[in-house]
Amino acid sequence: MPRKPPGAVRVVERQRPARPVRRLQGLPRRTLAAVRRIEALGPGPGAVAEALHTYERFLRRPGRYLYIPWPNCPCCDPPAARDVLETALHRLPHPARTPLRTLVARLDEEFRHRTLPDPLAAPAPWWHRRLRAD
Repeated sequence: MPRKPPGAVRVVERQRPARPVRRLQGLPRRTLAAVRRIEALGPGPGAVAEALHTYERFLRRPGRYLYIPWPNCPCCDPPAARDVLETALHRLPHPARTPLRTLVARLDEEFRHRTLPDPLAAPAPWWHRRLRAD
């Protein structure tokens, strides 16, 4: 009876994600490694990069003022993406947190300037208290 070659015995089937995992770019290796560690424990691979992409994509829209879409589509909800980023910032160790916090702070400043405050909003983090589209 023929034997299997040693390499065939050690092959482990890898499960591929249903969608391609987005990667963070432009951050130091220490930060990228720390983000991968917290994603393994929490939201899943690529969640922070996906949230950052959603937040940036919303801010790339044309127009002076932007209105936040209602959360009927989770892929287009910038406050939900900002929640993921806030959770990641709280979980990251301090040295790895600084570059990501700098990037998010720059996006937050633009978000504040391009969205309008909602005077009737319930108490929540500031990014949830912005006007939504009608």
